[in-house]
Amino acid sequence: MTTDINTKSPEAAAEPPSGRAPENKRVSQGHKRLLTRRDRITLGFMAGVPTILHVVLVWVTALASIALAFTSWDGIGFDSIKWVGLDNFKQLFTDNPQFWPAVEHNVIWFVVLILIPTPFGLFLAVQLDKQIRFSRVYQTAFFLPVVVSLAVTGFVWQLVYNPDTGLINSLIGANKPGHYIDWIGDPKLNLWAVLIAASWRHTGYMMILYLAGLKGVDPSLREASSLDGANEWQTFKNVIFPTLRPTNTVVLVVTIIEALRAFDLVFVFNKGAQGTELLSILITNNIIGESSRIGYGSAIAVVLLVISLVVIIPYLIATFRKERRA
Repeated sequence: MTTDINTKSPEAAAEPPSGRAPENKRVSQGHKRLLTRRDRITLGFMAGVPTILHVVLVWVTALASIALAFTSWDGIGFDSIKWVGLDNFKQLFTDNPQFWPAVEHNVIWFVVLILIPTPFGLFLAVQLDKQIRFSRVYQTAFFLPVVVSLAVTGFVWQLVYNPDTGLINSLIGANKPGHYIDWIGDPKLNLWAVLIAASWRHTGYMMILYLAGLKGVDPSLREASSLDGANEWQTFKNVIFPTLRPTNTVVLVVTIIEALRAFDLVFVFNKGAQGTELLSILITNNIIGESSRIGYGSAIAVVLLVISLVVIIPYLIATFRKERRA
């Protein structure tokens, strides 16, 4: 019985021809050649510096604020830090006449943003999704307030609300002596005046978010709804809007965060005085104000942090669960 001399063992068949390195070894060596020592230093620098800055400016400051919330400190020397326990929180909830109005104003800020600019932004997104003429021009025009700094937006709206030469008073004839309407100084009007400016900006933000969500809707759903005889409103209500559920979740979280971190517009308008108190304004006034009370201001910051986490943590949990299922 003869044996074929050309038959090779599995080990011999797996060996590469003489003079050639294995494919996986050549790939590994190629990767090593791609990342030189200089490349690794550059990569470590590019990844390490942002990480260090993030840890120092976000995590360290957040933990320091939590620790300082239980102390009394005027900001002059670390020796003056005194442990007071929960006294700052007790004083905040019971003795501060500005705290609860500030909480109320933040809640009003959220309600107005979710009821007025959010639906209007959705309406604009639906119209622009129809590929109308000059849609790019309209998108740019509506999104421009989002790009502009909030401080600049505040200065622009200050000119609009100016009692003497402002646009609104000039149009309604309220810029004459004895007929002035003080949109910024009147405690009954200034919060709503600021909210109009905030809604003007928020509309463009919501429009872009919803427009991105509408671009991801399967066109076959529209076609199937049209074949079933549904009109445009029925198609949107029963087919399109349910598919925007992830976008609605993002919009809700973004709107809550925008309402909680509102600061720039109010500070530019009247520095949060006379009817426009907000939690962010109280934090700033107590930490860097004339009478620096860093421990007390940190206590307000902790309250704001807890409110934010109540919103953000459920959102993150739902997002991670969805990714895990996918």
